[in-house]
Amino acid sequence: MGRTSKIVTGGLLVCALVAISIPVGKEVVPGLFPQDQSSTVTTPAAQLPPAALSQVASVSELSPDAPLPDAAALSDQLKEALKYDGAGTVSVYVSDVLTGEELFSADGWTARTPASNQKLLTAGAALATLGPQTRFTTRAVTGSQPNQIVLQAGGDVMLGRDDSKPNEIMGHAGIATLAKKTAESLAGAPGPYTLAIDDTMFTGSTLNPYWPTEDVAAGEIAPIYPMALFGARYVAGELTGPRPHDAPVEVAEAFAVALERAGVETIGIITRSKTPEGATELGSVQSATVDEQTQYMMQWSDNYVAEVLGRMVARKLGEPVTNEGAVYAVRKSVRNLGLPMDTIWTVDNSGLSVSNRVSPAQLVQYLNILLKNPASSAGQELKGLPIAGLTGSLSDRYIEPPSWEAAGVVRAKTGTLNLVTALSGYVVNSDGRLLSFAMIGNGLTDGPAPLRTVFDNAATVLAKS
Repeated sequence: MGRTSKIVTGGLLVCALVAISIPVGKEVVPGLFPQDQSSTVTTPAAQLPPAALSQVASVSELSPDAPLPDAAALSDQLKEALKYDGAGTVSVYVSDVLTGEELFSADGWTARTPASNQKLLTAGAALATLGPQTRFTTRAVTGSQPNQIVLQAGGDVMLGRDDSKPNEIMGHAGIATLAKKTAESLAGAPGPYTLAIDDTMFTGSTLNPYWPTEDVAAGEIAPIYPMALFGARYVAGELTGPRPHDAPVEVAEAFAVALERAGVETIGIITRSKTPEGATELGSVQSATVDEQTQYMMQWSDNYVAEVLGRMVARKLGEPVTNEGAVYAVRKSVRNLGLPMDTIWTVDNSGLSVSNRVSPAQLVQYLNILLKNPASSAGQELKGLPIAGLTGSLSDRYIEPPSWEAAGVVRAKTGTLNLVTALSGYVVNSDGRLLSFAMIGNGLTDGPAPLRTVFDNAATVLAKS
């Protein structure tokens, strides 16, 4: 990145952070700024940097009288931007959110592998079914054997080793805090204690048969359990690299160390044991909210968190808490939000499988449902969409010309597999019109990077339209 782009990105970050921090209903349109002096006169209010918090525009404030883009001119511009001479198939769909009118379609109704754009559906299902303010509880309870402590999983896979961090999402609930609470409950009771794990909340196979074995080996996903440290990573903030194959054991080992530091001696090997009826709670810690977890999942495209949230949806709906039950539950929840699922094929909730199929037009339909009601529970997922050039999986994109003209303006979910790239989201164009879009490329034998640049340029066309 050149010095100029660093300055531009830094200026945008200030605006974006203000926009992200505002209340629900004011978060759908990020703060923006004019690209040069000549554009200042015509830049709409929705694309100006906020001078104060109260002046940040929201979708509800967008004027229905803002003109629609000229469909013919937009089509010509998009076709030019979407020129791609590499191998593979490309499907694109663009809609006006207010009217639902199709503005552009290039094979837009053809079902494609969406990669992590699948997480759009998972996030909405989790928020609508579980509730944005729901938290998952990890407990230490008395076991069925004398002097036994059972570490009971509750769906929090973002546990930290240290004390709880109330201002963080990852590590919001800390194992050291749980150990201290447990030690306080056991004060005066003779030890030592044995330690067991109850991770029976999830059932069935811990790996989805539709996931490529090479992706599992590469650490794109790990065996799914209802309890893990750092999203089933060894270190907080890691996005690649090896993962633990038995996440609950990692948690239990960290808990044993923390108990020793808190003055509680543990002996023997860690076993698995179902929590007995009438067990006494010794301590508990609670996760970040579902709202916060979905935002993290969307920002960083976390496969593990997506799959766990899907299973928690299944549990809430009384479905089997398995791979299949989670997929069924998310589909049911999304259908209840208003998106027909008859021609959408899903086999997981993270988008890691190449067997998933959804068309760009259907993703746009879904986005329009959220954008028309951003204050709904499901609509909270809009806050988690990465901002071009600023946050999450878009932080290193839109930082070079010509796409940097849309930095801070485009908000979209990315998707990447070896032969797939996808981008779905929304933008307020230069006339103040809210547009939604989805772009999917499959069969990219040259890799996803060249088409990713094409998609960014196409989204920039929408921002300038």
